[in-house]
Amino acid sequence: MSKVIASAAVKNIGVIGAGQMGNGIAQVAASAGFNVILSDVNQKGLDLGKATIEKSLSRFVKKGVFDDAKATEIASKIDYKIGLKEFGDVDVAIEAAPESEALKNSIFSELDAVTPEHCMLASNTSSISITRIAAATKRPEQVIGMHFMNPPPLMKLIEVINGMATCEQTFKTCTELCDVMGKTVAVSQDRPGFIANRILMPMINEAFYALMEGVGEAKDIDTAMKLGTNQPMGPLTLADFIGLDTCLAIMRVLNNGLGDSKYRPCPLLVQYVDAGWLGRKTGKGVYEY
Repeated sequence: MSKVIASAAVKNIGVIGAGQMGNGIAQVAASAGFNVILSDVNQKGLDLGKATIEKSLSRFVKKGVFDDAKATEIASKIDYKIGLKEFGDVDVAIEAAPESEALKNSIFSELDAVTPEHCMLASNTSSISITRIAAATKRPEQVIGMHFMNPPPLMKLIEVINGMATCEQTFKTCTELCDVMGKTVAVSQDRPGFIANRILMPMINEAFYALMEGVGEAKDIDTAMKLGTNQPMGPLTLADFIGLDTCLAIMRVLNNGLGDSKYRPCPLLVQYVDAGWLGRKTGKGVYEY
């Protein structure tokens, strides 16, 4: 029988990974009133994550969403730690590490050892099997997918994904937490890419094929999709924002998991990643920044 905590009792949330998703999730959790530990593998990662949160809170103040006092209160709820040794009192752990199954399995195995037995273990994976991640722990019934959209402080959606062993109480705790955080839930089956990326990533991949084949220049491909289909940004701009390495990793999960050639990563996307042109985070992707 699962010992997972009820949502009303959750006070402390640990977030693993201080990158663009992790720091955003930490901000969302702190904004909802939770005490947060944001963890990364080194001080540089933590410093970058903290700076990003401070800039984000400043933008919210400038937009009049809340005042300086509220921003200071939110920031004070986030503690920054290297590693997972300080996770002994967390009620919910949300992993937001890079999209590598081996890395995530290693993190969940360590979380299983250091977190209390009532702790819910969630992964922000955008494509990897929750069932396989859960198998790295001795409490698979308390493991669930909690896929925030990028950037978490602005995007309203969280995809919730049960693994094969996820119990009803874990699902209940997770969905209720999403509500407390002001998010809307879409429930997906544990299939490669879940819902959003199963549909989004093939579109981005096809945009790279169109670019590679000379169907249009990058700006024209983006303009056509932005104005022709009423998207807030074109697929190539979005790919740069997400990170081309992340897009490629998800396409490989789709290709390997579903075995259909329509999910084959575009060779041009592969080349960009091989060149280290990963998008905004490196200053160059499809576009230069």
